Amino acid sequence: MTGYRRLLPGRADVQAAIYILTAETGRTPSVLALATHLGLANTTFRRNFPDTCAELSATARASNGAQDADAYTRLKTDNARLRRENRDLTAELDLAIAAIQRLSTDNERLRTALHDARAVTPLHRRP
Repeated sequence: MTGYRRLLPGRADVQAAIYILTAETGRTPSVLALATHLGLANTTFRRNFPDTCAELSATARASNGAQDADAYTRLKTDNARLRRENRDLTAELDLAIAAIQRLSTDNERLRTALHDARAVTPLHRRP
């Protein structure tokens, strides 16, 4: 008993496995995931099904390109939103600074008035 050769799956089995993995994950499976699902080593699968590997790789690249475009659009939208929020917060900060300055001057004026009011010597009433 020198060698044990395992039978390779047929094209229909490979297509069925792709369908099953796509249904489970919602995206095209990787070559490694497909090989593992079929019970084969990655190298063995790639050697015996090069056309399927090329097809899966092309599909993955195409979907990554679409995802990259979506990610770029999301990034631009998020940047615009963050810039608006930053501009609004800067305006609110300027208003808060102005309010604090006004309150500081009012506080100083009132403290001065209080000090001046306490400096008045009260006259005692005569009995």
